Amino acid sequence: MVELTLPGPADVLAAAARIAAHATVTPVLRSRAMDALSGAHLHFKAEHLQRGGAFKFRGACNAVWALDEAQARHGVVTHSSGNHGAALALAAQSRGIPCHVVVPEGAVAAKLASIARHGATLWRCAPTQAAREAECARVQRDTGAVLVHPYADARVIAGQGTATLELLRQAGTALDVVVVPAGGGGLASGTLLALQQAAPGCELVLAEPAGAADTARSLAAGRRLVDFVPDTVCDGLRGALGEPNFALLHGKATAITVDDAATVAAMRLLWQVLKQVVEPSSATVLAAVLAQPARFAGRNVGLVLSGGNVDLDALPWMRA
Repeated sequence: MVELTLPGPADVLAAAARIAAHATVTPVLRSRAMDALSGAHLHFKAEHLQRGGAFKFRGACNAVWALDEAQARHGVVTHSSGNHGAALALAAQSRGIPCHVVVPEGAVAAKLASIARHGATLWRCAPTQAAREAECARVQRDTGAVLVHPYADARVIAGQGTATLELLRQAGTALDVVVVPAGGGGLASGTLLALQQAAPGCELVLAEPAGAADTARSLAAGRRLVDFVPDTVCDGLRGALGEPNFALLHGKATAITVDDAATVAAMRLLWQVLKQVVEPSSATVLAAVLAQPARFAGRNVGLVLSGGNVDLDALPWMRA
């Protein structure tokens, strides 16, 4: 069980200082064509160009470098379908400590290859949350490694928020709303803390696949509703909303759900118009804006493109 520890806005600032020597300051991309398509002024935070190919490196790096020497000696362990595992492996490599990643059967091959390439030890398990957590606990017992949860760790949440701190500084104008993908909630809750710190008047909107819409249901109900079987092409957003993530987001964010067809169409636009290789999870943010044009019309909108670790041999439009 992950202890319910809630970070605050000041923790995002501390994370930004901690990871400054390791993380890439990713660019913010603009496109007149995208602005015309959406009717809004879009500012794309290119986290697919982050080290490891996803925003996840920020949180993993903050967690790894926050460890004291006694903790770090035994390394770190996590469970991940891909991006967080690769990020933690890369962060551990930057500090020269061991990394163990529990991966579910059926994970995207390109993401598993990335985890292995950064020197982590992979442990396989059945594709269920219970199996992931059980195997992670076993590895932790056997190795003494410190658990770095993919999204419910306070250090990870704070680290993820640094992407939006950068976005706010780089945009060149005050943003009215920031849109981020919602899966386990690490990026979403970290973004909320960043906005509370640097832009308290900015709205937070979460983009979520209709086939894994537990965040939208939970925020609407006022309690976590995470008993579901995900059915979405967005492999990075299949996780259930974490307890600390819900506690931070409840009453402070709204969610827009998008079906996979809209997400794939948005992904194609990002490839064709913005010329950026992003994965389906990233495209949910553009799909959400295009799904509700009146809501965003004329507004300055920040969109976090969360990752670019797509399997080039299994592109979603090729399956269709």
